[in-house]
Amino acid sequence: MPNKSQIMMNQMQIWLSFSLLSISPLGLAESDTEMPRQSTQVEEVDESAQPLESLKVLQSLKHLNHQASYQTPVVHDLKNRDHVRTLFVETKDLPIIDIQLTFNAGSAQDESIEKGLFGLSNMAAGLIDEGTNQYTANQVASAFEGLGAKFSAKAYRDMFVIRLRVLSRPEKLEPAIAMLLEVVNHSNFKASSINMVLDNTKVGQKQLQENPSRLASIAFYRTLYGQHPYAEPVTGTNGSLRKITDAKLKKFRDTLLVAQNMNIAITGNLSTEEALHLSERLSGQLPQGQKAPLLPEPQDKTDFSILHIPYQSTQAHVTMGHLCLEHQNPDVLDIEVANRMFGGGGFNSILNKELRIKRGYTYGATSSFSSTQAQGVFSLSYSTQQDQLMDSIRVAHRAFIDFSTYPLNKTQLEETKAGMLRAFPMLLSSNANINSQLGAMGFYHLSADYLSQYQNKLNALTTDQIEVAVKKYFHPDRLTLVIASQNLDKNALKEMLKQNLKPSPLLSEQHIQKPTPPTQSQHIQQP
Repeated sequence: MPNKSQIMMNQMQIWLSFSLLSISPLGLAESDTEMPRQSTQVEEVDESAQPLESLKVLQSLKHLNHQASYQTPVVHDLKNRDHVRTLFVETKDLPIIDIQLTFNAGSAQDESIEKGLFGLSNMAAGLIDEGTNQYTANQVASAFEGLGAKFSAKAYRDMFVIRLRVLSRPEKLEPAIAMLLEVVNHSNFKASSINMVLDNTKVGQKQLQENPSRLASIAFYRTLYGQHPYAEPVTGTNGSLRKITDAKLKKFRDTLLVAQNMNIAITGNLSTEEALHLSERLSGQLPQGQKAPLLPEPQDKTDFSILHIPYQSTQAHVTMGHLCLEHQNPDVLDIEVANRMFGGGGFNSILNKELRIKRGYTYGATSSFSSTQAQGVFSLSYSTQQDQLMDSIRVAHRAFIDFSTYPLNKTQLEETKAGMLRAFPMLLSSNANINSQLGAMGFYHLSADYLSQYQNKLNALTTDQIEVAVKKYFHPDRLTLVIASQNLDKNALKEMLKQNLKPSPLLSEQHIQKPTPPTQSQHIQQP
């Protein structure tokens, strides 16, 4: 059993990682994108010293006007002859090329191959570079290393992503591309490699049983999504993984890792003509295939749904939330901002103030919002002492109700927008980050000017717009709650939540809108 200091450290690490996830302009699920880590420390600069030229730039960020527009890179939407969407950004600073192939082949498509094969895409990603009929795993690794190239594959709920970073010189680029195509087209998924994954899974399952927050997360998705493809974890289950064979992995590859089921992102030291040629080489040397089937829409709850996970600890872990928006919804940005205000914006968020600062119920509470192909999730989570469990849920729920009901704080909204605008350049601070954004834009069918328009759209958002979106998409009356704790009276909890929904007899001062005194021009003229 971990000691109290270990629990505290784990909670803080989890809370900080969730806080950083919320800066994405694409609002992707944490399982569907990798976010750049950002330092939370602010270094003080001795302004009396003679500054270096680079420090002048850094100092200017301290006084950055959030209204100023960051110059986004020019995104080219290339006309691939195979009709495979390709987004390209030319960068001349480094002789490097970043390539991302994004397939509609995440874990949500596992059962399109066979019923119950949860974890298929994740296993394919882990084993795809473990050898082909022509090359062993060591030979594949040596080939990429010898070229100074980095190859990776990863499965998320929505996406299956293959990345390659390599020098732009033809003598490095060409053989790296050839090996990438060899791996994608001819991976052999040996039985010995599958058995190795199964052995590692046993260890992972044992560790999972000692991680209540992870257990709660898995249970939350299952309870929320029911029979929908998003319900099961990307990594699969012990039972489902045992069903996976080399033949089923090859079927996954041949069916879903095909040209017509992918988009391409390219960033680096190439001209648009060279990038188009590269794009067509990639799409032309993969099987054409066809698009993956569309995902069904999940069915939302109509009432509170409560699941208790018995867990012997003084700590209780709480997750609650509901279905929210799909990525194509035009109100996604409104909800991203609302999420930051409520619980995704760090220590100063409403949720953290109510639970941590005012009452000391937790070391950190956070909310998160993910938008995916089908309806995504809005949720909040935290850990607390067992004897504070019920009251902490009451406070968190009350905060969510108030946020969804009463007028928003305009000052907080402007501060939230300013913070998001300041964080925005960090998302495009490297070729790899730019390319990840391009891959997501292509996957979710966003326009090529998405990044350049993001700041303008964010700046233009008003409290009225956010309030309309919050009332439309936030539902404190139909939450799914998963609690990992020693004990829980589910009936008492449900009754408390219903009582919480009743209007408060008195509104707190922060929610009362005081009338603005009329100006002279606004006075009504007497006849």
